[in-house]
Amino acid sequence: MQNFNVPPVEGVAGGGTSYGWVHQDREGPSQLTSGEIDPTKVQSTELLHVWCMPSTANVGQQEVPRPLEPVALLAARNERESIQIALRPKVSWSANSGSGIAGAVQIRSTDLCSSSGDRLVVGKSLTLRRVVSILGVPDALVPLDVPVSRINLRPGETTAIWVSVTVPYDQPPGQYEGQIIVTAVKPDAESAMSYLPKDEKYRLYKELKSCLDVVEPRDDKPLEEAVEGAKSAASSLKQVLLLPTFQECRDDNTSGDEMDEDNIINTSISIRFGVTVWDFTLPLTPSLPAVFGVSETVIEDRFCLQHGSQSWYDALDQHFEWLLQYRISPFFCRWGESMRVLAYTCPWPADHPKADSYYSDPRLAAYAIPYLPILSCTDTAKDSLRREVEVLKSKPHWKKAYFYLWDEPVNLEQYDMIRSMSSEIRAYAPDARVLTTYYTGPSGAELAANNFEAFVKVPGILRPHTQIFCTSEWVLGSREDIVKDIVGELQPENGEEWWTYVCLGPTDPHPNWHLGMRGTQHRAVMWRVWKEGGTGFLYWGANCYEKATIPSAEISFRRGLPPGDGVLFYPGEVFSSSNEPVASVRLERILNGLQDIEYLKLYSSKHGKEAALSLMERRGVYLGPERYTLDHGPIDLMRADIYQACNFEARILFA
Repeated sequence: MQNFNVPPVEGVAGGGTSYGWVHQDREGPSQLTSGEIDPTKVQSTELLHVWCMPSTANVGQQEVPRPLEPVALLAARNERESIQIALRPKVSWSANSGSGIAGAVQIRSTDLCSSSGDRLVVGKSLTLRRVVSILGVPDALVPLDVPVSRINLRPGETTAIWVSVTVPYDQPPGQYEGQIIVTAVKPDAESAMSYLPKDEKYRLYKELKSCLDVVEPRDDKPLEEAVEGAKSAASSLKQVLLLPTFQECRDDNTSGDEMDEDNIINTSISIRFGVTVWDFTLPLTPSLPAVFGVSETVIEDRFCLQHGSQSWYDALDQHFEWLLQYRISPFFCRWGESMRVLAYTCPWPADHPKADSYYSDPRLAAYAIPYLPILSCTDTAKDSLRREVEVLKSKPHWKKAYFYLWDEPVNLEQYDMIRSMSSEIRAYAPDARVLTTYYTGPSGAELAANNFEAFVKVPGILRPHTQIFCTSEWVLGSREDIVKDIVGELQPENGEEWWTYVCLGPTDPHPNWHLGMRGTQHRAVMWRVWKEGGTGFLYWGANCYEKATIPSAEISFRRGLPPGDGVLFYPGEVFSSSNEPVASVRLERILNGLQDIEYLKLYSSKHGKEAALSLMERRGVYLGPERYTLDHGPIDLMRADIYQACNFEARILFA
């Protein structure tokens, strides 16, 4: 049985709601009654409901069953598509009625194979994760073992499994098919062990410890002694198997493998799983730079890492590499006074051999260079900044570089600080790009008659000390016509760009990534970016939960922020012994939105942007920040339309 902890979370647990799926009548009730049921002698369909849901559905604990249908995903090369499998017990078949467990299920996955013999391999291209609720909302995606895993189900609760197919960059196109097989099973030996009497557990422990002591390797142990030790250990293990605990196993003449195979053939629920891999490839380097902050101080505090230690570098390496799979260009950050920020993508100096592997990674669309004097105004710090810039500006990837100096300046003093820092940078590299986020004009400056006009005039105040003007979507509200006023103030001929960001706003029903929003609402953030014409996107923090000093500490969202704001993944240690970060459902939907941009960009390259906008509206995918699909179906229809219209051009553009 694969175990993971129920996450300790500040708040209350409860059900969720689903979006984007047409309600249908549930299957009929089981003819069995709860009690001690042998699942090996009963069809699994009599014990549990199994059905599939789209990746945009929030599958809560009270999700009602639906008919089971085959899975049919559509994906390009270098794309990830996901589906959810929902499980809900009809009766309890656990021998221990007081355990709070209805029963266990085994989930077995096969490779997905094409008629030409090509494969999407389980564990590499096909992965399974259990959806775990955070504050009662399905969000954390905890990895499951593949190809076979076991999980427990609770009475009266729906459990969701997130199944992802990641298509490699060079995967041959075609139709791939396989199965995911769900079987109700008896509690495994590990679960059964928890009910053994204490004296029986101690006896088993002593016997097994004795075996381990005998066979423990030692360099000074002669060969003859090692052989005798192995014989002694074998004898002890035989005595262990004769203990009363294993009487039932000795009485059953069928091997465990045969029993599992019989279960799969006779009692299981088989889900037909098909993936059509299209004959085009999403670009390795994302077309839209999506830069996301990762707090170095949160990492240091939670994992007890000393800044600059080898363990610190290892942790940052891990987070950088892990986030690239989401078409995100991460930057690490540390916040100073008055929203001053130290932002950097690579923790190594630019002349370090490790640095080029960061900056040259083709999956990276943009990278932040640290303005080191933020930590110290000494000559040494300024020399370090000069060296960083001189090394990087000679590289072919320099066009991806930017400086992020200040977050949301609000007064003239802060604007003056940005101008001062930018002047120093531009003395070393006149073509350096500075990014500034803002939602208002500077207070105390009589620039315009009202706040919005002052906001629109910001480029004139910061020119030439900012090249990337990054505005809050919150300011726009539902008025997309405001975009032309903002863009009209920019000078694209001088390299000026317009990016956007979300944070604690905008709020429902506008697109954002708060916990509990609809799945399509999460995905629509990137639809909005593309429609409005932004050339980049920034998100302030992906791991900014409250401070903790042990990796497995409870997850607390920061006070004063909407749940989920600033948190897109969780420490793996909260859920299991793994130290790999655990993605949120919202992070997967961000990836989906960024992939949608590649589809729309491809369509625009052939038919023009107006035609692409018309397609989005015709399919009902996205018309505006308050008008987007709540169902998943229109998304797949739009993607299929784009593939059919651009198949030939796709091979040329992305070959």
